[in-house]
Amino acid sequence: MEEDREYKDTVQKLFTFIEESPSQYHAVDTMRKHLEAAGYEQLLESGAWKLKSGGKYYVIRSGSSLIAFRIPAQDSQNYCGFQIVASHSDSPSFKIKTNPEMNVEEHYVKLNVEKYGGMLCAPWFDRPLSVAGRLIVKENNRLVTKLVNVDRDLVMIPNLAIHMNREANKGYDYNIQKDMLPLYGCGEAKGKFMKQIAETANVEEDTILASDLFLYNRMKGSIWGACEEFISSPKLDDLQCAFSSLEAFLQSEEHMLSENVQANEQSEDIRKNVQANEQSEDIRKNVINGKSIPVHCVFDNEEVGSGTKQGAASTFLADTLIRINHAMGRDEAGYRQSIANSFMLSADNAHGVHPNHTDKACPTNRPYPGNGVVIKYSANQKYTTDAISAAVFEEICNRANVPYQIYVNRSDILGGSTLGNISTTQVPVNTVDIVFEASVRQTEDGYEIISR
Repeated sequence: MEEDREYKDTVQKLFTFIEESPSQYHAVDTMRKHLEAAGYEQLLESGAWKLKSGGKYYVIRSGSSLIAFRIPAQDSQNYCGFQIVASHSDSPSFKIKTNPEMNVEEHYVKLNVEKYGGMLCAPWFDRPLSVAGRLIVKENNRLVTKLVNVDRDLVMIPNLAIHMNREANKGYDYNIQKDMLPLYGCGEAKGKFMKQIAETANVEEDTILASDLFLYNRMKGSIWGACEEFISSPKLDDLQCAFSSLEAFLQSEEHMLSENVQANEQSEDIRKNVQANEQSEDIRKNVINGKSIPVHCVFDNEEVGSGTKQGAASTFLADTLIRINHAMGRDEAGYRQSIANSFMLSADNAHGVHPNHTDKACPTNRPYPGNGVVIKYSANQKYTTDAISAAVFEEICNRANVPYQIYVNRSDILGGSTLGNISTTQVPVNTVDIVFEASVRQTEDGYEIISR
């Protein structure tokens, strides 16, 4: 009973986190609030950084990417490396175009959108949607960012009735410009969209200079199944990993003292029981003995390739780690040493065996919901896991009695990619691609099925 209660409490916390994060900008703002409540101080990339032993900090880039970290309380200048968990704040969606209103024969107003990320289009039809994102407004001769969320069912993408498209169930090639435009209102709604956005953000319409607005799914998360073993929610890709990373990051601080008491004994056990190369042995010790700097990293734009100033291909993580190194009085060689002793979890979703399409999974590596953390491999390095990083992570799981399983694509099916292999081009650390649970259905607005 206690386990069930803890499971449901955690799931409800996840659902709340997702509901508070209807866009990547809101997701970062939600994490900011959690961090500040835990005593973390914001640093600005445009300002000088003065870090202190035991200090707790976070930095935001472009409003949609965030990195948080803690400086060790003792002997802080001699930290060994960085222990990083990286996820992403964005999910597949439709972005509202500038000048969005489209008049249809004076009877309807629909919104002009473009596709953001790869998605299955069909699940977006006939469900309540709304709009969220950010506005750049002119305020007292300054440019100011305002978050906006129209917190009610606002638009819907209407499907075409079967009577007008008899071939719909035989497969359909959706045209984004024609089929996927959301209905906003009847004829009298003309000219009201940006007025409504301005009103929601509590600004004057004529002060809005630019915007990044996205559709989002209004359906709430749910727990279901014969034994309530499944959960479904929008934006599980990848807010479940961002949430889990943040929770672990904050909770690990609470347990740090008791863990450090046992550090020497645990690291000695690992030395005796694990055979690996010298570098991975050092990494294992640093993970366990608390001499590394923990880093919670959330990038934006993973769904569109990560090639932005706030994406995994940017210098955001490298810039932050370098500035930590310099602020702690270490030189360039010290930074290179710390990177060599660092480790990263690239946390994104994985495909479990689908109950209706079991043939789509790899014949010998078959992750199922509820069977533990998933380690993802790709020979072409779409996932960056290799033998060293896998061995380190598996040993950590073994020490914590956490089950794990393996995901590899079928050899004749091209799988997805994520941020780990992209991020390591900037910060070359040993990295394992994982997900905290396996999903058996991904509808590409992030509404998925996972199991406890």
